[in-house]
Amino acid sequence: MHRAAHGSASHGPRVNPRFIEQAEPLSPPPATMSDQQPPSTLLPLASLPPNPNPTPPPVPAPTLALHIPAFPSPSKRKRTGFRRKVPSAASPAPHPPVPPSAADDIIVINREPTAEAVTALTAGFPADSLTDEEIEAGVVSDVGGIEQVNYILIRNHLLTRWRETFNSWLAKESFASLIPPHCEHLLTSAYNFLVSHGHVNFGVAPAIKERLPKEPTRPNTVIVVGAGLAGLAAARHLLASGFKVIVLEGRKRCGGRVYTKKMEGGGHSAAADLGGSVLTGTFGNPLGVVAKQLGLPMHKIRDKCPLYRPDGSPVDPEVDKEVEGTYNKFLDNASHLRAAMGDVAMDISLGAALETLRQSDGGISSEEEINLFNWHIANLEYANAGLSSRLSFAFWDQDDPYDMGGDHCFLPGGNGRLVQALAENVPIVYERTVHTIRYGGDGVQVVVNGGQVYEGDMALCTVPLGVLKNGGIKFVPELPQRKLDSIKKLGFGLLNKVAMLFPHVFWSTDLDTFGHLTENPSHRGEFFLFYSYATVAGGPLLMALVAGEAAHNFETTPPTDAVSSVLQILRGIYEPQGVEVPDPLQSVCTRWGTDSFSLGSYSHVAVGASGDDYDILAESVGDGRLFFAGEATTRRYPATMHGAFITGVREAANINIHATARATKTKVVKSPSTNAQACATLLVDLFRQPDLEFGSFSVILGGKASDPKSPAILKVELGGPQKKSATEGGKKEQHHSNKSLFQQLQSHFNQQQQLFVYTLLSRQQAMELREVRGGDEMRLHYLCETLGVKLVGRKGLGPGADAVIASIKADRNSSRTKSGPSKLRVRVSKPQPSAKS
Repeated sequence: MHRAAHGSASHGPRVNPRFIEQAEPLSPPPATMSDQQPPSTLLPLASLPPNPNPTPPPVPAPTLALHIPAFPSPSKRKRTGFRRKVPSAASPAPHPPVPPSAADDIIVINREPTAEAVTALTAGFPADSLTDEEIEAGVVSDVGGIEQVNYILIRNHLLTRWRETFNSWLAKESFASLIPPHCEHLLTSAYNFLVSHGHVNFGVAPAIKERLPKEPTRPNTVIVVGAGLAGLAAARHLLASGFKVIVLEGRKRCGGRVYTKKMEGGGHSAAADLGGSVLTGTFGNPLGVVAKQLGLPMHKIRDKCPLYRPDGSPVDPEVDKEVEGTYNKFLDNASHLRAAMGDVAMDISLGAALETLRQSDGGISSEEEINLFNWHIANLEYANAGLSSRLSFAFWDQDDPYDMGGDHCFLPGGNGRLVQALAENVPIVYERTVHTIRYGGDGVQVVVNGGQVYEGDMALCTVPLGVLKNGGIKFVPELPQRKLDSIKKLGFGLLNKVAMLFPHVFWSTDLDTFGHLTENPSHRGEFFLFYSYATVAGGPLLMALVAGEAAHNFETTPPTDAVSSVLQILRGIYEPQGVEVPDPLQSVCTRWGTDSFSLGSYSHVAVGASGDDYDILAESVGDGRLFFAGEATTRRYPATMHGAFITGVREAANINIHATARATKTKVVKSPSTNAQACATLLVDLFRQPDLEFGSFSVILGGKASDPKSPAILKVELGGPQKKSATEGGKKEQHHSNKSLFQQLQSHFNQQQQLFVYTLLSRQQAMELREVRGGDEMRLHYLCETLGVKLVGRKGLGPGADAVIASIKADRNSSRTKSGPSKLRVRVSKPQPSAKS
């Protein structure tokens, strides 16, 4: 895998800035069992290769001659400062022209469609298809046809204009002259969807606020539990939609895990972000829009991040570079390995896999190399707020491909400025700790400390996952078992900080981060990274981070001992340089793990969990009476500030949909992709009668037989843990590492006789794969190397495949009731398993 060149001494910030944040991209994600292939990996629309996990419409849509550059994907494993440049769209690869018959019907708007598609990508929309929400909203009458193409062009144009004019109200009328009369309904459809779902006309600009209704225009009352970013975003959107809203907050402040504390002493003051601190990706980040509306400058986190040994001396840049390369190689090898392991990888921790690879490789042996390797593991544990021994090998980085683009930034004055702006004029009742939520056909009751009861039509629960895990709120009736299971399976880890206000800046002002190594692996996350806030906090502020196992031990460490340890590290680094390190004027130690309103920092995918569990947590219950939002309810943006914000707006839109349905006595219909478990069962049933079978491969076909681009789902049977990944190729070193991991895990999984992995293809590609000669090994090589697709576990197919599964099932049901073409069935004798299969 290609990586950006690393400087000898000036390394990028080694941390993925995720205290409710997402990691910075450096290189494309490895071939992994990611839950869903994102739109960010789209190639030119007119020449799209088969996306292994697309979100295809039931009928293939006409394509546009757009060239969408692939965004670098965030990687939780990398140092956050380095970012691969987005490939230029100026010299695209050749592609087939748009057929004249289709082009005649495709509208032309006074904008560059490629650039606007890129804007849509950064905002979380696919460039060439509809989201599930758009399909559910019925934005077009013909999903997959020319109407959809024109809708997407209009939608992308509206999104682009909004990002350019974020301080003004985006009016539909201003676009009327650009849209042909026969597409006016699509303008109305796109505009209404984007406004109702909070993708445009959101935030705190005066032009937006003056549009808020003075009084509720709807009879419904919504109770929002929690005044963090999710709760505030939801409340503002509900108020804008005319609902009566009341927000119940247990703390004496709003913001939740986003908390900016003013530190003072010796005539100095500074704003310290003790919780969420970094805006990750400013292109599509809605919080970046809010910051711009407030006129707040954003400070790009600089790349330079030196590392220091336990004794305070600088790490040799060449050794640092070599160990980082080896660490990244292990992650690449692990990525290829897990793709071949199927669902077995769900029962293995990332930490176990990496340690096995390290021991097998033998390239990291000296004390300093081991310390550096452990520093990277601490960085990984920071990025995920979880111990590497508890992170899912299969899905720990399932959200990596979703990048909003742009720099990662500090907000001068702290993120509390965003919180205060979003809380303005929102009816919040503080010091109301919710302990019971009752929901039913008649509405909801929310019971707080002291027995006070708040009644409403609907409720939105935005409390952190840690509170749900701890049973801090009693739900009556009890939540569905699948939601309880997901609450239990998902991980909720810990990150702590020591904030110190000094009399003056004694560290270098040309960097924002620097790191420190430890000798004890169990202490590797203890003050392993320092953030300099001197340029943004208003005073000489330094922040030390505590991650992994050390973060848990830190909860019971006396603050004076913690500060003394930090000062010892700092003096070991700077005093040999002739720099005196003064005592801090004020210091603050966080205790997020014992904070009763959070009980942790942010979520991660633990062993046994997957991205599906985020979706399940997001599901409403009680026939649209009780809803859920927060960073642990989004599979795309978990553990991020903008993820929390986006889920709040998402659920406000869902509340609106359900309230409208009840008022009009209609039923809310969700797309097939929202029922992942049902589609998993369907998939098993469908493969009992595959349309194609050859060797260890079987295929079910969707769409029209005459359309070579119609979707197909491929299943590959692997013989068990003793089989090796086809991606091992001829690399001796990688073969050795993979073999070692398989041998170590085989005894534990020796009863796993069959593994099944899947991918999405086109009908034509399935036919081409069938014709490959040389057995399964050659077919796997053709599949992975020539077609460039990845094999994933069932959960890795994601919601995009669920629509295809439901469509195939519907077609088969239809074929049973009427005569039709017989199924194409091809059988090739199955070869004996080989050493490389």
